[in-house]
Amino acid sequence: MKSKILGKLFLILAGIVVLFVLTPFAIVPAGHRGVLTTFGKPSSEVFGEGIHFRWPLAQKMHLVGVAIEKGEGEGDAASKDLQTVRTKVVINYHVRPDAAVTVYRDLGNQPGERIIVPAVHEAVKAVTARYTAEELISKRAIVRNDIVDALRERMARHGLVIDEFSIVSFNFSKTFDEAIEAKTTAEQLKMKAERDLQRIEVEAQQKIARARAEAESLSLQRQQVTPELLRLRETENQAKAIEKWDGKLPATMAGGAVPFISLPAKQ
Repeated sequence: MKSKILGKLFLILAGIVVLFVLTPFAIVPAGHRGVLTTFGKPSSEVFGEGIHFRWPLAQKMHLVGVAIEKGEGEGDAASKDLQTVRTKVVINYHVRPDAAVTVYRDLGNQPGERIIVPAVHEAVKAVTARYTAEELISKRAIVRNDIVDALRERMARHGLVIDEFSIVSFNFSKTFDEAIEAKTTAEQLKMKAERDLQRIEVEAQQKIARARAEAESLSLQRQQVTPELLRLRETENQAKAIEKWDGKLPATMAGGAVPFISLPAKQ
């Protein structure tokens, strides 16, 4: 009884295997393109997403990813002034759908290892050598664009497209970092000294302007003092004195002088 059951199970499994091997259909999922080979020879046609007919045993559908892939890495290079620079980069790329057959046939369906990695290392080293260590920092965007330009042409020949490229970091030797820090500090002190000098110059100019204004004011006042003005001021002072007089003459004059009028003393 057991042998019959085992025999049936074996037949069922064998049938499933045969159906799987001999199935005349192949499915290409989303984010891929299909390359159909006949006895190992790839066809020139690129198969899109969906289900496709194939000859069992003779033909096989190989999948080539066309979705965006991410690659990252870091390596050492020498700058124009012979500073050792360790650069970390990140690249996003994808296989051009119409180039799926080329990628499968020429790159063994491994574009990252065969093209991307060596191309990025070469481009980073070549571009880094054009700039000094300080320029790599101050002209970071330009350096990035130069690397992308160097990569784009080489990758295009193999059906690859750059979507994004980023320079994550530049790392220099400890000695260079200390030199940069010292230079930055010196520049900050210089800027502070220049600002202080400008402030002192402005304050000095303000003092000169105030002194000039005061001098001009005094000069104008001296020019306006005339004999007529002096007589007018004297008359005004006398008038003010009369207004304040209470009508009484002093009984004595300063220094013991005799008054002009002697008034009888009241009884």
